[in-house]
Amino acid sequence: MSTLATIETTTSVETFAHPKVIAEIGQLAWAALTEEEATNVAWAYYFFSVQFRENLEIACGLHPDDPKLQDLAREECNTDNLSPWPGVAEPGEKLNHDEFMRRTLALSAIPDDRQRAFRDLGERYLAATRRMAPLARAQSIASYEDGGLELVFRAMLKTPQAQTPLLRAFRHFLSEHIRFDSDPEQGHGALARHLRPDDRILPLWVGFRDLLVGCVPALAAPAEAR
Repeated sequence: MSTLATIETTTSVETFAHPKVIAEIGQLAWAALTEEEATNVAWAYYFFSVQFRENLEIACGLHPDDPKLQDLAREECNTDNLSPWPGVAEPGEKLNHDEFMRRTLALSAIPDDRQRAFRDLGERYLAATRRMAPLARAQSIASYEDGGLELVFRAMLKTPQAQTPLLRAFRHFLSEHIRFDSDPEQGHGALARHLRPDDRILPLWVGFRDLLVGCVPALAAPAEAR
């Protein structure tokens, strides 16, 4: 059973606030985005992918003898499970998933001023995550892999289909991660849920939401305006 399913059925877990933020992200105005705004989402997600890798490395460092986390690290870091992809990864090439995203951003040029704005937002977001306690950062991996990111990725795929190289690569990334995470017994969630997240991870989800809306203000459009 995924973390999100547990949230619906376990009274003690319902008291946590971070699932509400996950749901809020899923309910943002994804389907109303333009192609340019969908590109901005990819830029925001790149910075999230950096902190995801860093948090997974922290989790592995805190639990060096945990075979499930070691398996998860092999699926997320120095792996060829997103390869090949034109202009991003060669057949059989192993790379971290945040490196896949970094290369994805280079597929379609955007104006320098937009790049600078995104990098400023992203670096401030990363600085905030790096100030958090290692235990909370490690716990976040369970919430990401065991339902949280699957919900977010499915929401992101509601953006209109686009034919730019960047957005095609990003959709590949999202679709493959849904496949990695969705099996409740064999997927990535099963490798991380024993970390048992609580609301020490809340600032990480709030920071991700705020990063998305900062890069893509249209996501926060009220329902009546969509």
